[in-house]
Amino acid sequence: MLAVGEHLLGHLEPQAAGMATGLAGGLGGTYQEMCGALSGGVLVIGALYGRHRLPASDEPAYSLAARYRKRFLAEFGATQCAQIRSQVEAPGGPDSCAEVVEKAALLLLDLLDSTVTDT
Repeated sequence: MLAVGEHLLGHLEPQAAGMATGLAGGLGGTYQEMCGALSGGVLVIGALYGRHRLPASDEPAYSLAARYRKRFLAEFGATQCAQIRSQVEAPGGPDSCAEVVEKAALLLLDLLDSTVTDT
């Protein structure tokens, strides 16, 4: 998602990019929480559509994040890292988490492209 973020947002400061590191592997490599690819996509959505000051509305980012989650869930059948990793390790599944991240990035780009087209 770092590549998608830089593509859409331009240069990311190292500290901003580093803030997402702990989200990988289902939160700190525990595999127990939301897939890092999904979390990273939501961070990109927040950077693009999130509120940057009060009293701006959360709704644009909420709506896109919920739509992204729905598409992610439809693609992978789960949002939890451990459940997705079990697919990666299963015969016929994605070859690696890198493939999951790539598909998640494409889902995000498609969603954002359709959002721009709709407006």
